[in-house]
Amino acid sequence: MAELALWEEKNLKLSKYFVAFAVAGALSSAAALAQQNLTAETANAAGVPGNTVLALGEFAGAAGVADVQVATGQTLTNSLQNTAEGKTDITAAPFILPFLMSKGVGPYAKLGPEQGAELAGELSVLYTYRFGVFTLSAYETSKVKGWDDIAGATIYNGPPRGAALTNARGVVKIVTGLSDGEDYTGLQVNWDQGPKTMTDGSADAFVLPSSFPDGRHTRAVSAGAMTMWSMPKGAFESEAAEKYMKAPGSGRLIMPLSNAIQPEGVTVVSEDDMFRGVATVGGEIVHKDMDEELAYQLTKVVLDNLDAIKIKTPFLPGVGLGEIADPSSTGMCGAMPLKYHPGAVRAWEEAGHTVPDCAKP
Repeated sequence: MAELALWEEKNLKLSKYFVAFAVAGALSSAAALAQQNLTAETANAAGVPGNTVLALGEFAGAAGVADVQVATGQTLTNSLQNTAEGKTDITAAPFILPFLMSKGVGPYAKLGPEQGAELAGELSVLYTYRFGVFTLSAYETSKVKGWDDIAGATIYNGPPRGAALTNARGVVKIVTGLSDGEDYTGLQVNWDQGPKTMTDGSADAFVLPSSFPDGRHTRAVSAGAMTMWSMPKGAFESEAAEKYMKAPGSGRLIMPLSNAIQPEGVTVVSEDDMFRGVATVGGEIVHKDMDEELAYQLTKVVLDNLDAIKIKTPFLPGVGLGEIADPSSTGMCGAMPLKYHPGAVRAWEEAGHTVPDCAKP
C-alpha cells in the first residue's frame, strides 16, 4: 500500500508537470501568434473592402491574434500580386483579379500565362463579401442626365489598372456600346483621391461600385445634389449582361428600388420599381502558405464579431459578410481559381457552417 501511495504521488506530480507544460506551451504559442506583425492592403477606407480589412485588423489586435498594419487607398491589382509574391500578408480583392492573374491577361498581361498561373496558385481565401454594385451617378448640374449621355463625357471610372476599372468599362460597354478612350474619356485616380475627384469638377459623371448607402456618395453629396441611375432593364436582361454576370468576380443584383437607399441629396432613378446592377464579389485573400493556425484565428475573429463589424457602417449589413453556403453569391468555385485556406475552413466549420466542397483546398 505504501508503494502504491508513493506511485500515485509520483504520478500526480508527473501529471501536474505535463499539464503545466501543456498550458505553458499553449500560452507560448498564443504569445508567439500575438507577437506577429502583419501587413494588409485594401482600397479606400470608406468602402466595403476598406471597412472589412480595417475591422479585421481591429479585432485581430483586440483578440491578441496579430498586429495588422493596414494600408488603405491601394490599387488592388497590385495588392493581389504583392500577396502572391509574399510582399504583404493580407489583401482585399475582387475575384476577377485572381482569374485574370491565373490567365496572365488584362492588368497581368506582363506576367504571361505561366507566371500568372503560378502566382494565382499561391493564394487562398479567408472569407467573402460583395464589394458593391456598379452605378452611374452625376451631379444635377452635370450635362450627363443618364446612360445615354456618356458619349463624349469624362467619366471617373476607378483607379488605374484596377478591377473596378475593368468592370466599370465592361458595364458601360454593355449598356451603351461605348468604349473608354474612343467614345468617352475615362478618368482614373487612386481610391483615396476619389472623393476630391468627384467634387472638383474633373469628371462629368461617375461609374463606380456603390453600396447602399454608399460612402463615396455620402461625402460627395456635400458639394451638391446628385442622381444615381439603375442599370436599364433591357441591358440588364441582355445576353451580354447575363454572360458578364456569370464571369469570375461578378454577380447580379436586383432589388426593390425602396431598398436602394442613398444619403439625403442623392436621388436614385430606375425605369420601374426595381434597382438593377452588376455586382462585384471578392474577399480577403492571403498566401496559401500562411500558418494554418494564424489563418484560422484571423477568420475566427471576423466570424466571432460579425455583429460588431456590421454596425460600423450603414452598408455593411447588406454585403454578404458571413455567408458561405451559396457559391453563386460568394463568387467561389467555377472559373474562379482560388479556394479557402485550410485554416479558414476550420474556422467556418467550427462556427457551424457548411463549406461547399468545390471551395475546399
